[in-house]
Amino acid sequence: MSKKRRSYEAGHSPKFMVVIDDSPECDRALYFASRRALRIGATVLMLRVIETHDRNQQWLGVADIMRAEAHEEANAVLDRHAARSAGITGVMPQRVIREGEKSQEVLNLIEDDEDIAIRGLAAATGKEGPGPLVSSIGKNAGDFPIPVAVVPGHLSDEDLDSMS
Repeated sequence: MSKKRRSYEAGHSPKFMVVIDDSPECDRALYFASRRALRIGATVLMLRVIETHDRNQQWLGVADIMRAEAHEEANAVLDRHAARSAGITGVMPQRVIREGEKSQEVLNLIEDDEDIAIRGLAAATGKEGPGPLVSSIGKNAGDFPIPVAVVPGHLSDEDLDSMS
């Protein structure tokens, strides 16, 4: 990543980015990011990635229908999470929908938006490990372009309130 972060410069405002997926711990990351954003006057930016693998159907517009349905579903998921975040911060979060491979789209969005100051994500609590997003960050942490806040998935709202 070559773009300088400008989050705290005049005319800019920091954003806390949270990838919105279907994992149970996603709410923990969103809650933490929303509380921190409220505390420091930042904005929450929610990213939903529509993964495009297995989308090579071109027959009779099937791919277009599948794409439209995926965007409709992504918007419905973002609606739910936006309401949760706005209930905490009093401000509707920004929403971004991207298509592609999740980890690459996360990096692309960070490169495109110089106000993203931190990425929030939550670790899963199951025996399978912390989850794919946390695992991928752990492998590449030294090269990641912004700080990452990893929220333990077992923390309650009350626990996070006391820390954020």
